[in-house]
Order: sequence, then C-alpha cells, then structure tokens
Amino acid sequence: MRGGSAVAHGPADGATALPAGTPPVQALPPGEVPTALGTRYLGLTAREVAARRERHGANALPPPRRPRLVRRFAAQFTDLFALVLLVAAGLTFLAYALEEPRDPGNLQLAFAIVGVVLLNALIGFAQEYSAERTAQALQAMVPHTCRVLRDGQRQEVPTAELVPGDLVVLEAGDAVSADCRVIEAHGLLVNNAPLTGESGGVGRVADATTAPTALQARNCVFMGTTVLAGTGKAVVYAIGAATEFGRIYRLADQAPRQKTPLQREVASMARRVAGLALAIGGALFAVRLGAGQPAVPTLVFALGVMVAMVPEGLPATLSVSLAIGVRRMARRQALVKRLLAVEALGSTTVVCTDKTGTLTQAEMTVTRLWADGATHTVSGVGYAPAGTVTDPGPVRELLRVAALCSDARVLPPEPGGGWRVLGDTTEGAILVAAAKAGIDVAEEEAAAPRVAEHPFDPVRKLMGTVHEDAAGGCRVHVKGAPQEVLARCTHIDRGGGAVPLTERSRQEVVAADDAMASQGLRVLAAAHRAVPQAPRTRDDAESALTFLGLLGMLDPPRPEVTRAVRDCRRAGIRIVMATGDHPLTAEAIARRVGIVTGTMPVVVTGPRLEAMEPAELDALLAEPSELLLCRVSPEHKMRVVAAFQERGEVVAVTGDGANDAPALKRADIGVAMGATGTDVAREASDMVLLDDSFASIAAAVELGRSVYDNIRKFLAYLFSHNIAELAPILAATFAGFPLVPLTAVQILAIDLGSDVLPALALGAEPPEADTMRRPPRSRRERLFSAVLVRRFLFLGAVQSVGVCAVFFWHVHASGIPYSAFTADEPAYREAITLTQASIVVSQFFNALAIRTDRVSVFKAGLLGNPRLVAAGCLGLALMAAISYVPVLQDVFHTAPLAPAHWAVLVGFGLLLLFAEEARKWWLRRTSTPPARPEEEP
Repeated sequence: MRGGSAVAHGPADGATALPAGTPPVQALPPGEVPTALGTRYLGLTAREVAARRERHGANALPPPRRPRLVRRFAAQFTDLFALVLLVAAGLTFLAYALEEPRDPGNLQLAFAIVGVVLLNALIGFAQEYSAERTAQALQAMVPHTCRVLRDGQRQEVPTAELVPGDLVVLEAGDAVSADCRVIEAHGLLVNNAPLTGESGGVGRVADATTAPTALQARNCVFMGTTVLAGTGKAVVYAIGAATEFGRIYRLADQAPRQKTPLQREVASMARRVAGLALAIGGALFAVRLGAGQPAVPTLVFALGVMVAMVPEGLPATLSVSLAIGVRRMARRQALVKRLLAVEALGSTTVVCTDKTGTLTQAEMTVTRLWADGATHTVSGVGYAPAGTVTDPGPVRELLRVAALCSDARVLPPEPGGGWRVLGDTTEGAILVAAAKAGIDVAEEEAAAPRVAEHPFDPVRKLMGTVHEDAAGGCRVHVKGAPQEVLARCTHIDRGGGAVPLTERSRQEVVAADDAMASQGLRVLAAAHRAVPQAPRTRDDAESALTFLGLLGMLDPPRPEVTRAVRDCRRAGIRIVMATGDHPLTAEAIARRVGIVTGTMPVVVTGPRLEAMEPAELDALLAEPSELLLCRVSPEHKMRVVAAFQERGEVVAVTGDGANDAPALKRADIGVAMGATGTDVAREASDMVLLDDSFASIAAAVELGRSVYDNIRKFLAYLFSHNIAELAPILAATFAGFPLVPLTAVQILAIDLGSDVLPALALGAEPPEADTMRRPPRSRRERLFSAVLVRRFLFLGAVQSVGVCAVFFWHVHASGIPYSAFTADEPAYREAITLTQASIVVSQFFNALAIRTDRVSVFKAGLLGNPRLVAAGCLGLALMAAISYVPVLQDVFHTAPLAPAHWAVLVGFGLLLLFAEEARKWWLRRTSTPPARPEEEP
C-alpha cells in the first residue's frame, strides 16, 4: 500500500465489517474469511464498494486535535523577546501612574510597546497557521495509494477509498492502510513497532489462531505498520478510527513536539540578547540615578535602552524566512518533512545516491536478449507493447519464465495518458518484451497457475515462483542478478534442451553479461527447473536450475542530472553511487552523468565491502577518489553511511525501497522517492523528492544553503541597527547630554515600521551566484558565529559613527548649551529626527550591501531584489511621514528636515555601502576559497 493511511475527516468511530455473532476474525480459517467479511477471492464489485463507502465512510482518521485558536494566539506571547517587551510596557505604565505631573509620552510609549508585541504575535500566528496549511497541501502531493483486487482485476486506489471487505495485495515496502486478516502469505514479514514496540520483523501467516485478540494474532496486519518482506493477500475488516492504530492515534498526536537545533540556537541567542539588554539598561539606570537624575525619567530612559537592544522583528522574520525556503524547495520538487532537514542541507558533504529512478528515468525497456549463445534485439521504447523481437523462437521460454516470475501489471493508457506499470518497472519491461514476442501472459498464467512464491530477497538478489505444470508436477521459475542465478544452475538451455553447465558455458554467460552491462544496460537472468511437487524450502527451490538466458534493459539517464552532478561537485559535495547493479552498468551510467570523470574509478562490490575491516573502510573513504559501490545490500549502504559520519561528514542518502529505510534513518538527510518510493522509505526520510530526480537534490542543497545564508543576512541587518540605536544613547549619557538622542517610540518605529519588511525581503533573497561554488558549511559552525558577529559589529560601528555625528553636529550647530536643552526645544526635535532618519537611510543602504557575503553587490545587481528595494522605499516613506505629517510629529516629537539634511544622510548611507564593499573586497583578496576539482589546472 503506497502512502499509508489517510489522515482526514471521517466517521467518528471508524468502521468494522465483521457481522455480530461471528467468531473473532483471527479464529476463522483462511477459506472462511472472505465469506464472513462479505467478499470473495476476486474482490468486491464496483457497486459493492460504493455501497460500503456510503455505509462506512472514508478510511480516514479523525483530524488531529489542535489547540484552540485563542490558545495558539496566546502562545505567541511566551516568546522571550515578547516577555521582555511586555515587562517594559508594564514598567512604563507604572512610571506614567507614579509620575506627577503625568507625562503623556510615557503612556504613548507603553501603548506603542504593547502594540509592537501584539503586531509580532499577529504575524507569528498568521505565519504558523499558513505554514500548517502549506504542510498539509505539500503532504497531499505525496501519493497515498494501495493495491486491491476488485472485479477480479488488480487496481491501485487511494487509501482513503478502502472499504471493509476489500481484498488487499501486500508487497515489501507497503504501508498497511487498514486492519486486515491475512488469507495468503508468502514469507510475509511486517514491522509492528508503531503498535506494539516490537523491534525487527514479525512473521505473518494465513492459518487460524487461538490468540485472544487480533493484535496478538499472527494472521492479522494493522494500519500504520509496514511490510518488510514477502507478499500476501488480506481482507480488510476495520478502517478509520475503528482500527488498532486509530485507538492510539490520539495519544500519539498529543505528544509534545521537540524543538529543532535551529530553534534551540535562536532561543539561546534570545536569552543572551535579553540578558544583555537588561544588564545594560540596569547599569545605565544606576549611573543616571547616581548622577542625580529623577527616578521616573531615568527608568523610562533605561527602558528605552532595553527596547533598543531587543530585535523585535526577529521572530516573525525567522519564521517567514524558513517558510519561504520550504515553499521554494517544494516548487523544486523537494518536500521537506522536518525543519532539521533545511538546516542540515546546507552542510551536506556526501551524497550516497542509488541509480535507478534517481539518476535514470526509471522507464525500463528491454533492448537486448541473450539465449542459446546468441544476442537478440528488441525494438520499441517505453511500456507500449509496440515493437518486435528479432528471431523470437530461441528467447520465447526465457521471456515466458521471466514474465511468469513477475508480479507487475502493464496498464493500458487512460485518456490523456500513456501505458503505465502497476508494480516494479523492471518487471513491467519484461512483460512488455514478452508481449512483443507474441506471448499472452494472461493465458500463460491461466495454463500454469502459481502455487507458491519466494519474494525478492535483496541479499540473495533473487525472486522465485512455483507453478503447476500441465504435464504434472511443478516448475520453479527464478529471475535475478546473473551471478546469483548462474551460481545456482547446473544446466543451461541449448536448442530447447538442458545440457550440463560447463566452465566454458559459464564464461560465455559472464562475457555476455559484461558486454550488456558495459553498454549501461541493467541485466537480469532467468532459469527454471522441473520438480515433482512444490519444494519445501527456498534453498531447495533455487538449486539445480537450468539457465535460460539474459535480459538487458535500458534505463536512460535523466537529462537534467548531468548539470546537477556538476553543480554538486563544484559545491564540494562528494557523490557516491550505491547500487545493486553490475559494476560495468554502474560505471557506464556514472560516466554519462558525470559522477565518474577519471580513467580509474574505485569500484567496490558488496562482498568486498563486507570483508573489509573498519580501518580499511575508513582508509577507502578517506581517499578523494570517485567511488562506486556495486552489488551492495542495504546493510552495506548503512555501514558506509555510518563510516562517513564517523569521519565527520554530513551524509545525504537516497532510497526508494523498504530495505533502504535503515540507511535513510541513519543518514543526516534521508531522501526518499515520492513517485516510485515505498511507504517505508518515505516514512524514514527527512525529505521526499516528488519527481524522484537527483537534480532536485542539488536544487534542495542550494536552497538549503540559501536559507541559512539569508537567516544570517537578516540577523546581521537587525543587530547592526540595534547597535546604531544604542550608540547615540550611550554617547549622550557619557557626554552629559540631559536628553535621549532617540526616544523609545522612535526606536519601535524603526524596528517595526522601517526594518521588518526589508528583513523579510532579505529572507526571500535568491541564492547567490557562488552558492554552489563554496565548500559545505562545517557541522560545528554555529548560526551566531564569530563571522556573523564581526560583520554586524562592523556595520553597526559604521552606522553608529554616522548617527552620532549627525546628532551632535546639529546640537552643536544650534549654539545652545547642553544644560539648556528641553524636550520642546525645536533644535532638539530636529536633532532626534535626524537621528531616526539617519538610521532609516543607512539601513536602506545596509540592506543593499548585506545581500551578498563575498561577491560585490554591484556585480550581483544592486537592485536585484525588487521586494527589498520596495520595502526600503516604504521605510523611507514612513520616515518622511514621521518628519512632515503634523499628527505624526506630535506622536514622535519630530520636526521637518531640510533637503540638505537628507543629502547628508544619503552621503552617510553611501559611506556605509562602500565600507561594506571594501570589507568584501578585502575578504575576497585574503581568503580565496579552495579550487574545486573541475577548476584545478
């Protein structure tokens, strides 16, 4: 079942289908289960499905309980910055109440601070709600389907449309989407950990049991569990909330969510900033109080300092930036399931990728057949059965056996679509080739019914089926990796008869296999054996076989992958191919897409990897070579991932099968396939590629780096102007100026009126041109790093010089002694207006300069982010309104500025821009990034 259970609106109590008075479902013999549940071995009819859906509703769990909107909104006020501001507002209200005569400015300030907190809460609440809706929409893009038998035909239907009585087909990698009673099992192994906590696989059987409950029975499978191995059929007896999973769903949904490392780091930064603000505010309060200043005005002054140091817009800007990154990744076909994935993507150093479907198109076409010592060509491409087989006679038995040993089905085109495969695409290609040879697979299946099967085993790399033989007895059909099939053969087919398999014949098969593999073909072999009755064990069935031949399938590389591989290599990311295919096939594809560019790649097979000691494996991975891992099992892949991580690498792993789940979980970034991947793989992953393409991984890495870069950019932007707000206040205090150069209301106007929108626009900054030409970020590098601190200290220092200069220049130009200044003095009002305007203007240029870390902003395009320019212009317009509109003049205690004032402020803004450009030039000159392999001479 693809995609697991749907989580949507459905009946409150779910639905069960067992009639009253019937023995427990686990106690029924398998032959009586369909009758008891009102179905048959051919499945339900369309009419029965519609009637049961009307009666029982959708196979869906109740929507998760969410806190009420009021509580979710109230939670926005628990942010540390919000708490600091609320305390400041409360103290300001208290100061207003205690002061005689009462200062209306203090009341305005208190309400302004409360307004800031309320605005931040509204933005945070709206963003959280929007992110939740976005996540739901993105999850809906991942297919949630299962395979059922209806009207005697295998169909793929949405899991929400399952009804009691449906006959479900189970295969390895499926997520079980309802509670079902097994009626047929072939090596069926399930993972019940989500329900019972049992580690490892648990075998399932079809026989009746005496277990007291269905959950304890070995003949039932349950919603929320997964199929690890084998195949089977089962009848649905409970859906929705009536399932075992539905009963515990509420408990799981109520578990508290853990914070991600980025959230914890931001929280730690908030604590440090808040602590510093309180410490400096308290120190200045003590200094001014000790100098004889009145207590209440001094308290308001200290509160203004605290407000100046709190980046009020940071929480909203951070959440919006991350949301933008997730949405951008979704547009690039990468669905991020966890915020941690966004953080880790930027520091990925190794990508372990499989081949089929990720690097290639996963559209198999059999193009070569080898049987009886000769090669035969198959024409046609895709899954349409249009084409021919040259001289089909010698390869007929090869194709017939391979087709009968397959579970897939080729479906005719629907309106507006093409032929498609239900099941494994490799098996689909075999069925199409059989049809081209004139074989009617349905007739062959009817003439030789399957009586037993041995599902594909990733370790043995084989699949086997047992069929009735018209002549009496049975025939074993086996297909799989050529080396594995050949190792179990004692005879080879020659001219329609079996002859002993000599060493010369073995070498002939190996040469044919190598020839196909060197052309980039995926090669399978098929063999059979006549037996008097179905073998009791798999080892018995897969022995003493007669080798029939080879099937070579072409799976062309995706055209976009070559550029994506090149981008990853330039970004310092090592790409390691890990595949179950032949080494020659792997190397041929790796060369086509650019993973291998040298003459001698290092090719390591599964058996060799298994024999390696840890030190030898570590030495292998330490070499900067082009590495191909071939014929590897999931255990091998997980061992390589762990070894890379022990070396300090940040590893991303791609996978689509149930067996890839351990490696996906072990990796720093598990990447599952959305279109062809199994439910188990998607559940274990951190990111799902909706188009299954490696190019989406490269795009996601670039966007992950960009998100992290943008967070640092707006942190530098916000903290640099906090320094510029604090500097004139400190300078005035130590210079003995009796009034503040910048009031708390003005600070709030800067922080939220002029700075939030540019900061949000910086969060949406597209990736820089050199994003994928830089080495990966170290996993030990912190968000609030020394590099970031040095940058905003530098920018803040330049801004502070300009802000302090214009304020004290205007004060001195007025000719009024410090002691004679009052709050209503026109020169003072002009001076504080200049202070506020100088910060706003310098922040406009600061936003332009901070868009790039190393590259000149003039090279990147000074106006390359139109949203940023528009946001900056809105901030300037607001500043102009504060300066010239009478109502706002009264609120902010400002005065109109002359054109000459604006010219001076623009000059200081340009000084900041060119100072940052000089810093970038020096950085480029003194710390050139290391050359990439492609750039070395």
